[in-house]
Amino acid sequence: MILAPSLLAADFGNLQQAIEMVNASEADWFHIDIMDGVFVPNISYGMPVLSVIQKHATKPLDVHLMIVDPSRYISTFAKLGSDILTVHYEACTHLHRTLQAIKAENMKAGVALNPHTPVSVLEDIIQDVDVLLLMSVNPGFGGQSFIENTYKKVRQAKTLIEQSGASTLIEIDGGVSLKNAKALVEAGADALVAGSFVFNAANPTQTIADLKHI
Repeated sequence: MILAPSLLAADFGNLQQAIEMVNASEADWFHIDIMDGVFVPNISYGMPVLSVIQKHATKPLDVHLMIVDPSRYISTFAKLGSDILTVHYEACTHLHRTLQAIKAENMKAGVALNPHTPVSVLEDIIQDVDVLLLMSVNPGFGGQSFIENTYKKVRQAKTLIEQSGASTLIEIDGGVSLKNAKALVEAGADALVAGSFVFNAANPTQTIADLKHI
């Protein structure tokens, strides 16, 4: 199971310290949420902060764009060292074109689905998706409660991937903790994003290890 701590939940006043903690931990990726205040009702950080993260991070950057018209910035995020670039299905008019543009920049292409969006919308395109990010909270803010319907969506996604002969990874973002991590993996999840649960813990490094060994 891949574990991707979300830096949105880190202390921005000590961002380098948080990055070094993740570097030294058993985590696999850095999950980085880019928000524009339009697609979601929040603004997080943009290119200058990502540039700083990239300078210190020693693990892949899993960049999640919660922004309108993400195609405008694909080459920019590639130059900033993104390894995986995930766009929202709900924000892309021409999703296939967007995914091809991401792959052309030598990044893995991800698609995120909001809680209300069914997995079936990706039937015709799943073989082009490297990472399917299922939002298990409504996007925009950290610390929200996990939406229980997510387990069903994970199973549906796993079935779609297997029936299509795709090699897509299923990633879960929102409200992940030790209470639900094992059940998510059993349902078919390959990667878990954990934000508040990790960075608000008394010992984040140990919490990452606990999640990795569920």
